[in-house]
Amino acid sequence: MDAILGDCTLENLRNRTSHKWRTFPGDVLPAFVAEMDFDPAEEIKDAIRAQLNAGDLGYPHKGELGEAFAEFAADRLGWSLDPGFVYAIPDVMTGVAEVVQGITEDGAGVVINPPVYAPFFFRLKLAGRRIVEAPLQTSEELGYDLDLDAVDHALRQPGVGAYLLCNPHNPLGRVWNREQLTGIAELCDRHGVPLLVDEIHAPLVFDGAKHVPFHSLDHPAAKRAVVFSSASKGWNIPGLKCGVAIAGEPGNAALLDQRWEGLLAAHLGVHASVAAFRNARPWLDAALSQVEANALQLSELLSASLPEVGYRRPQASFLAWLDCRELGLGDNPAEVFLERGRVALSPGPDFGTQGRGFARLNIGTSPELMAEAVRRMAAAVAG
Repeated sequence: MDAILGDCTLENLRNRTSHKWRTFPGDVLPAFVAEMDFDPAEEIKDAIRAQLNAGDLGYPHKGELGEAFAEFAADRLGWSLDPGFVYAIPDVMTGVAEVVQGITEDGAGVVINPPVYAPFFFRLKLAGRRIVEAPLQTSEELGYDLDLDAVDHALRQPGVGAYLLCNPHNPLGRVWNREQLTGIAELCDRHGVPLLVDEIHAPLVFDGAKHVPFHSLDHPAAKRAVVFSSASKGWNIPGLKCGVAIAGEPGNAALLDQRWEGLLAAHLGVHASVAAFRNARPWLDAALSQVEANALQLSELLSASLPEVGYRRPQASFLAWLDCRELGLGDNPAEVFLERGRVALSPGPDFGTQGRGFARLNIGTSPELMAEAVRRMAAAVAG
């Protein structure tokens, strides 16, 4: 691994006190929550130290976050945006919940594409909204794909007030192309349904795939969408609690202004995010290179130890979606891997009923620890 990512030794990682390293007993290897094992970038550490040394630990101010994110978006994502339309938020799901409550009535339906990020289900329900599913369709070539007919059907349902799209998709690592996104925009425009887009994994797209920012589409519905992103996944700083919401037009900007008190980011998170977007891009490149190598190695490990497990290398991010149905471990194979193998994966059913028989593996770690996770999974099956 690149030295700037640290060594990821299990001895050092077990000293951490985050959710990932304190949820299970010490004999369990955690590979579930979307938190990488790499050390933070020195540029981010320096930004935090500077605030501590200055005694600057007050309430947050957006500062240069809008400009820093706009610079990153232009350089890395090909997206030209107005920094004034960038708002600091504590995290993507809090931003989504606040905006959904601002643009829909209590009990309104929100369309999502399962299997999809588990908090899409429970956070929207906590916000008093109803889930309307437009499931992804299986594809021999790509594993899964958007089903625009299913989306069209879902948007026609009575009381639907919004559509929440995930791109790049979690847990599949799919990156939707321009044609697909334009189709989504057209459907939302036709049905008069506003769109929210979670683009948190956009900094982690692999070679051969291209992320298309939704606001970059030449379509009226794209300008009316609210897009959410963060440095938390790309630079592994979720505990610093800062994301961004990007309004494409003045009406959504006014909505975000009105709800500012429910969207307070962490002050240190704002400074860390500015440092990430501006100064820590070499660290991001190193992390992306390592994760992409891990994704390739995982194919080899599974072929050798668990050939029954279906796996398609993702186009983005550090998450692997594993089809374990041929192992005969029931709806929740992650439970068996934990009990028999002492390795913790995310349960597939958490991502919707379409996730029964699946599990999600975090590969944002060293090659050695990823290999150990697969070894434990194989031992669980053998046991």
